[in-house]
Amino acid sequence: MRVLIAEHDHAVYAQLLRQAAPDLDVLTSGDSAELSRLATDCPVWLGQPDLLATLLRQGHQPRWLQSTWAGITPLLAEGLTRDYRLTRAVGIFGQVMAEYVLTYMLGHEREVLARLVSQVERKWDNRQGQGLAGRKVLIVGTGDIGQRVAQFLLPFGVQLYGIAREARALAPFIEVGALVDLPRLVGEADYVINLLPNTPDTHDVYDAALFKQFKPTGLFINVGRGVAVVDADLVQALKEGHLAGAVIDVCRQEPLPQRHPFWTAWGLLLTGHSSAPTSPPMMVQLFLENLRAYQAGEALRGEVDFNRGY
Repeated sequence: MRVLIAEHDHAVYAQLLRQAAPDLDVLTSGDSAELSRLATDCPVWLGQPDLLATLLRQGHQPRWLQSTWAGITPLLAEGLTRDYRLTRAVGIFGQVMAEYVLTYMLGHEREVLARLVSQVERKWDNRQGQGLAGRKVLIVGTGDIGQRVAQFLLPFGVQLYGIAREARALAPFIEVGALVDLPRLVGEADYVINLLPNTPDTHDVYDAALFKQFKPTGLFINVGRGVAVVDADLVQALKEGHLAGAVIDVCRQEPLPQRHPFWTAWGLLLTGHSSAPTSPPMMVQLFLENLRAYQAGEALRGEVDFNRGY
């Protein structure tokens, strides 16, 4: 079986794949022209969606693509062929995403940034920190990653609520509502964690009207997609005190333009799309599991429904 790797870290992936499956014919290159030549007669591709989309635009026709990202937006662009199977990275981001979320939740409770300011100002800061027990956490997007994040948060004694495409019963959540329930549930949440994918239904979800429903003490953490947030509305909501703060990992345009209001917005912390980097060893393990299933004609983990967009 010939496998094409289209990745910035292509050398790492190639080495791991050759070690784990020496029978595979692994093709890759850091040169775009050479990569295109290799793609001509290669049925299976492993890589990042932006590079894979470039190869598709050149007219190559793979049978199955395994994305190394959880999001596959570049492959959903208009005009790109969809006559192949596509799987996204699943089951490998839960813990690292939970660690990111917990970092900023605990930092918020313990007022880490305010204490740093106190230290810079040489003020003895003996304020009493708070804890997570009893806090209400709303996870907006209860798919693979959202459910894993919930499991990691559970031991801290939080009350978990969720938002999914349709309302349903789902452990360990007290309630999982639909998007129409979002205004009600954000009003009760101490933490709102956005994990929504990029679909037509998830654009501009967090607008001025929704931010007005937040608890003034609530913290908004966006680790889903930048398109879910109306940027100017978030900046204004922070200024008016509709929520206590925001941790923004993903933006509509990355890197963020120098004149963007997020840089100087009160109570907003930017983390530069660093929340959940892909682990090459875990990604290769997932790919090999899916490859075995692909060859056996079985169901693939993380297979994308092009109509839904995820």
